[in-house]
Amino acid sequence: MDRAVTNRRKITEVKSVCCYCGTGCGVVIETDGVHLLNVRGDPDHPVNRGQLCIKGQTLAAAHVRTGRATRPLIRPKRGAAFQPTDWDTALRLNAERFAQIIATHGPDAVAFYVSGQLLTEDYYLFNKLARGLVGTNNIDSNSRLCMSSAVTAYKSTLGSDTVPCCYEDIDLADLYLLAGSNAAITHPILFRRIEAAKNRHPERQILVIDPRRSETAAYADLHLAIQPGTDTFLFAAMLHVLVWERMIDEAFIATHTEGFEALRHELAELTPGAVSPICGLSPETIVDAARRFGSAQSPSPCGARD
Repeated sequence: MDRAVTNRRKITEVKSVCCYCGTGCGVVIETDGVHLLNVRGDPDHPVNRGQLCIKGQTLAAAHVRTGRATRPLIRPKRGAAFQPTDWDTALRLNAERFAQIIATHGPDAVAFYVSGQLLTEDYYLFNKLARGLVGTNNIDSNSRLCMSSAVTAYKSTLGSDTVPCCYEDIDLADLYLLAGSNAAITHPILFRRIEAAKNRHPERQILVIDPRRSETAAYADLHLAIQPGTDTFLFAAMLHVLVWERMIDEAFIATHTEGFEALRHELAELTPGAVSPICGLSPETIVDAARRFGSAQSPSPCGARD
């Protein structure tokens, strides 16, 4: 970059959102209209409040052309060198190859694996292309795959595939239960928010369920180092304690849930003592975790307490 030329251009700031993970951190981009000069956290953004993880901090350094394709490239056969071409030629060649494969082998001979960084509208168009035009169900993306188990759980337990909380709830909660999550490393911006709330209110509890003593577990008030794959048994035993010690909201359950009596019956034998050798935790530890969870108070309906 020619700094002398850059210095003659007017530097402006543009607000945007970090493109890496789904946390949605706000960023302020400094640009001279040609080059991306710097990226910093947006102090006015409600998600990150000016903070950025190491990926966000190095966005500007990653915005380089080295190793990136800036125009379509084609090769006559596998192993040959790529040659630059124009978009019309590239699109026509792709359409012809797809049509040839489909005509010879049928629509299920092709598949689409699309990026997790696309917008909803982009996914819609790709699905219309695959299912509506080509006639194949062979389309997937890493964004759908990584959330499939979570979406299934949301739908089966809450009736909707949306997350039933928001980041502001972190500031209001009395207890944070992190199951199989090393958020201190994988979601550092959100974990800093938990840390800040804990520092303001040391009485708040952090429970971590993880076979490993991760960076997040090292920060916890109670680390439940279960045997891998036994988390369902742990949750069942904790729920057993909550139900039998009446640390549940009976009115809410009666109004908003179905099948609770059947669940109560299934929990009868899943006592902390019975589950203890499966999970590798003492019964006392399981009871302790359940009581900490059950004694956490809900925030007031009016909102912020800090």
